[in-house]
Amino acid sequence: MNEVKYLNHIKSPDDVKKIPYKQLPDLAREIRNVLIETVSNTGGHLASNLGVVELTIALHRIFDSPRDEIVWDVGHQVYTHKLLTGRYDRFSSLRTEDGLSGFSRPSESKHDLFYTGHSSTSISSAFGLSSAKALQGDKNYVIAVIGDGALTGGLAYEALNNAGRSHNNLIVILNDNEMSISKNVGSMARYLTRIRTKPAYFRLKAALEKGLNRIPLIGRPLSNLLFRFKSTIKRLIYGSTLFEDIGFRYMGPIDGHNLDTLCSALESAKMSGRPVLLHVNTIKGKGYDFAERDPSQFHGVARFDINTGEPVMRSGDNFSDQFGEYLCALAQEDENIVAITAAMALGTGLRQFSERFPKRFFDVGIAEEHAVTFSAGLTRNGLLPVFAVYSTFLQRAYDELIHDGALQNKKMVIAIDRAGFVGNDGETHQGLFDVPMLNTIPRITVYSPASYAELRHALCNALYNEEGVVAIRYPRGAEREFPEDFTSTFGPYAEYGPSDAPIVLVTYGRIFSDCCAAVMELSEEHAVRARVLKLNQIKPVVPEVIDRLIGAQRIFFFEEGIRTGGVAEHVAAMLLSAGYRGEYHITAVEDTFVEQATVASQLAKYGLDKKRMIEKILGSVSLGGEEKA
Repeated sequence: MNEVKYLNHIKSPDDVKKIPYKQLPDLAREIRNVLIETVSNTGGHLASNLGVVELTIALHRIFDSPRDEIVWDVGHQVYTHKLLTGRYDRFSSLRTEDGLSGFSRPSESKHDLFYTGHSSTSISSAFGLSSAKALQGDKNYVIAVIGDGALTGGLAYEALNNAGRSHNNLIVILNDNEMSISKNVGSMARYLTRIRTKPAYFRLKAALEKGLNRIPLIGRPLSNLLFRFKSTIKRLIYGSTLFEDIGFRYMGPIDGHNLDTLCSALESAKMSGRPVLLHVNTIKGKGYDFAERDPSQFHGVARFDINTGEPVMRSGDNFSDQFGEYLCALAQEDENIVAITAAMALGTGLRQFSERFPKRFFDVGIAEEHAVTFSAGLTRNGLLPVFAVYSTFLQRAYDELIHDGALQNKKMVIAIDRAGFVGNDGETHQGLFDVPMLNTIPRITVYSPASYAELRHALCNALYNEEGVVAIRYPRGAEREFPEDFTSTFGPYAEYGPSDAPIVLVTYGRIFSDCCAAVMELSEEHAVRARVLKLNQIKPVVPEVIDRLIGAQRIFFFEEGIRTGGVAEHVAAMLLSAGYRGEYHITAVEDTFVEQATVASQLAKYGLDKKRMIEKILGSVSLGGEEKA
């Protein structure tokens, strides 16, 4: 670890204000060193955090958190914010079990306003905060920091449209690290930008408006005329004043790595007297050459070697890549297949598709709702849309799945990546809610493959043999080992173990492997006869499943998802309706949000690994006097 000179002494943002101004660039370099060294050991979001170091320093230099409230969109760029709010001594625990979250988390610090992990929410919540302050006579500021990627989400524009009509002390910082929102041409535009970000500009403007308004009869009309003239000139120079048209005072773009400019601009924004949008240009991965050259690869990274930028361990095959490869193979033969992503081409395995079939690849931005309804339009005119999305983000499109998908009975395939536990990303990213959500929607078919072969079969079946909306959910990471004597039938269900065993483990997806291992150990070491019934199709559950379970003495459901509304509750209800008189137990995630930890630790904690399965079954057998083999 490089020598730490400043962060050891920063216990709150007040300490940032005590550092001599000329030493702030040294603080920025120290922060970047800590970010790179820490993330190389823990994994996490590196490029985005390296890009906002100076911006975060400037925010805590100019504003007084938590009296002034800072809301970070998505929250994956808050590492510097954590370091400047007294969390350096715990920073090495980033994204580890019981350690610091990789996102904003109110339980960690009073400087974190909300749990954030999904995009485009900051302006809405910041407008709510600022409206409450206005009603309460609180003159402090609320600042929302949102990236250009998050600004592709519709919620951000709903909030901008609503907030622009207010006179709140609201500042929206647009952290633009890839594209320009407003086109600025030539030296004059740059000159005007510099002038408009100086506090003196706002003092002069305010004094002029105040003076003109005091002149009887002609003062107000003259002030309005000058305002219209200024707006016309700006339109000619900037080409677009979208933000000002909806009520915001637009400032920028400015250099997001120049602390002098940032601090001046933030001071000016404070003097505006109405909502301000400050447009800041930053460089993702700033200060680490590998991340600057390939910010996408360093957006979310596993452990890596600082000197080479290479991962410490190669991940090998995974469900995302296998999905992407097979989709390309199908698309090669069928020109009607199109792929859709909500700004996650790399994470969902669609990069290869985007390169091979660029005209049939659609990145809609961070707009999951739009992606589903867009898919409905594609399928209505004869195409076969496949929307690949993380489970946690599909939640945002619930209404569209009902209204524009299932109700219309339109053919679309939803490839649900990161289903189940996802590990160290924590509460906001667990893929535990898609099954209960989809269970409530008529006319949807849901597959849950546990192997690459099953994934390929499910995708082909979804495209060519099913009607309406078809979802295929699969976990993060690689397929797990199956018993050598197991052969998948690719039907709605499969079984493993003696067909007359009195104990049945019912499951689906990744943990089928653990169930099989538990059955083998129960037989070999405890003389307990059990079998596994694996659901390949979890919605609708075919009647034959009930036929295969009705005679069991004991049924143990193991489900990697939220219990309420899950498959286990649904099948149990079907069993009871069919007259089942045996005993059943459900092990799933109860009414809670799952915190960060490794996937292995999460499975163990919630009773879904082999060891806990065996303990659960043996405990029941012991209490019930189950006859053994």
